[in-house]
Amino acid sequence: MAASTKSSTDEFIKGLWKENPVFVQVLGMCPVLAVSNTAMNALAMGLATAFVLIMSNVVVSSLRSFIPKQVRIATYILIIATFVTVVDYLIQAVSLDLYKALGAFISLIVVNCLILGRAEAFASKNTVARSMMDGLGMGIGFAFALFCLGAVREILGSGSLFGAQLFHDSFQNWVVMILPSGGFFTLAAWLLLFNWLEQRKAKKEKTDALSLTKETA
Repeated sequence: MAASTKSSTDEFIKGLWKENPVFVQVLGMCPVLAVSNTAMNALAMGLATAFVLIMSNVVVSSLRSFIPKQVRIATYILIIATFVTVVDYLIQAVSLDLYKALGAFISLIVVNCLILGRAEAFASKNTVARSMMDGLGMGIGFAFALFCLGAVREILGSGSLFGAQLFHDSFQNWVVMILPSGGFFTLAAWLLLFNWLEQRKAKKEKTDALSLTKETA
């Protein structure tokens, strides 16, 4: 039981940092760049994608023994599309303004390579518990990455966060940050930071290993 719990925990943690969908695997770039002009839009899209990812992983894993291999991809897309429809109506019911802001990108969750990739590569080969933890970790990691982009772009581009003004009226907004090009600039900056942290961590582990080897010798 302990090994199983540890394994499920590892599946959850990997999506947050080690295999983050955006900062490491660079997946789902269409919504990442298109709807991250504000923190609210980015967070809403991230949570919507996370919900679809978790639920589709659970269903695919539950039915993996009954889905014929010849039609598995079509079946996965049908399952994903079902939950995307649920999300579409939920967002429309909660906030029409948010629904209009996200636009067609809600429907495009169906073809998000992250969701279909996890269904094919993981959920179809693992238990429901592990698949749910994998979806939860990857989903939260994706939502976190979108929020990081959305928050930076809104703060610098509009001087606000979730619509609340943060700076004095004299603050000069960086208009470029809320334009499409601002998405590329912000993503590049986050990727640079993420890779720098990973390299720093690897260098530290290598140094520690060398020190341990010398002490042992």
